[in-house]
Order: sequence, then structure tokens, then C-alpha cells
Amino acid sequence: MVTPPRRIRVLVVDDETPARQRLIDLLCRDADVGPILEAENGLQAVDAIHAQRPELVFLDVQMPELDGLGVVEAVGPERMPVTVFVTAYDRHALRAFEANAIDYLLKPFSDERHEATMARVKSRLDERSLRDFGQRMLQLAGASSSRRPLDRLVVKAGGATRFVSASEIDWIEAAGIYVTLHLANKQLLYRASLQELCERLDPARFVRIHRSAIVNIESIVQLEPISHGEFEVVLKGGGRPKISRTYRTQLEQRLGQSLT
Repeated sequence: MVTPPRRIRVLVVDDETPARQRLIDLLCRDADVGPILEAENGLQAVDAIHAQRPELVFLDVQMPELDGLGVVEAVGPERMPVTVFVTAYDRHALRAFEANAIDYLLKPFSDERHEATMARVKSRLDERSLRDFGQRMLQLAGASSSRRPLDRLVVKAGGATRFVSASEIDWIEAAGIYVTLHLANKQLLYRASLQELCERLDPARFVRIHRSAIVNIESIVQLEPISHGEFEVVLKGGGRPKISRTYRTQLEQRLGQSLT
């Protein structure tokens, strides 16, 4: 049986109808492109990404209410589809690539420039498919020998080795490629990434509230609103990490109730 070629689900986001139509016309010529979705603003784009799960998004940078970079922040960089920023202003190029965009189309762009972008997109999607397949195989292979959650961490500092119980930790903060463990009366550098600890710590106790912070739920004293749906978490040890809108849902699910 021959497997049919994958067709790419695409979302085109632009507040100007002619700009959206220009991209749609070009995409319709590509045999590898499947359903083409549209959004007129950033808020619609966030909803479409969550509900429709496109593999590729062409995202205008400047839009009213929520701009393209705001869409990335709302969805979360690690959960964004492959992203191509589209704008008439080249001053946004650096910020676009900082947001992990695969390419940047400067209006007006030629058909050839669009084709070059799609070649890069397809290469990236192929890489993702191979990586996802490999990860699934590793998960299946390790399913019978999954690791228990860490109940203590071995921290080496100043020539000494300290054993830190997970229950002692108020919160964990990203510090470059490592993390800082915030205990009641001190801070310790731990040589692991935040993502690694997020996967190894007990999810019944620890929850991620920001791309750079994990908190111990049992250390939370209260939540204080800041603005735009964001809160500060007041912890027993005095720490005040921020809950971002991106991770707020995870905390609400863990608590079993809304924060508002």
C-alpha cells in the first residue's frame, strides 16, 4: 500500500485582506499544502493554533490588539507551529528570529522568495517528523522501565556534596543552561536544565508556572494579581516568581479551580 504524501496544514494571519490573499494564492499552487486557515488578528490566531493545530503559520508582525510576537508569547515558543513572520518593516527581523521563526518575509516579496521559504519549511517539517518518530520509539522502549520521580537532589558546591530533599525546595529558576534551587534560607546552583527537572520531579508536587520557573505547590502562600491575567506567587521562603499566561492553565488544572 502506498502512503499518500503529507499535506501541510497552514494558517495565514494578517489584518489586511489583500496580504492574506496574496499568500493564499501562492500556497494554493503548492501540491504539498493542504487546508489553508485564515485569521484576521492575533487573538484569532491564538484560538486557531490551539483548536486547529496547523503545522505552519505565516504570521504578520504588526497587528492591532495582539501582534505577531504577542501570539508567540501567548501560545508559547515551544508549542508554536513552524513560523514565518511577514511584515513590511525590516526592523522586526531580529526579534522575529529570537522568537524562533524559521524565516522572515519582507513585503512586498517575490514568488521566488516565497518558494525559497517553503523549501526551508518543508525541510524543517521533515526534521520534526524524524525527531518525533525517534522520540516515540524511545518512549515505547523505556515504558517498562520509567524512572521514579526524584525525591532528593545531589548538589555539589564549594567542594562539598549536599543532599537536598525535594520537599525543601520552594521553587526552581532557570539560570542559563542550569537552574537555581530556591530553599527557605539559601539558593543553590544545580547542574541540570529546567526542562529535565520538570520531567523528573513529582508532578503532584511541582508545577511549571513560567518558561523559567517551577514551583512547589505546597510552598505557595498566596497569589497576587499583576496585570493582563498574570499573577505573582508568594512562597513560604519569600520568593515571588511570576505565573505567565502561557502556563497559568497548567496551575489551574493542578489546583482544580480557576485563578479568577
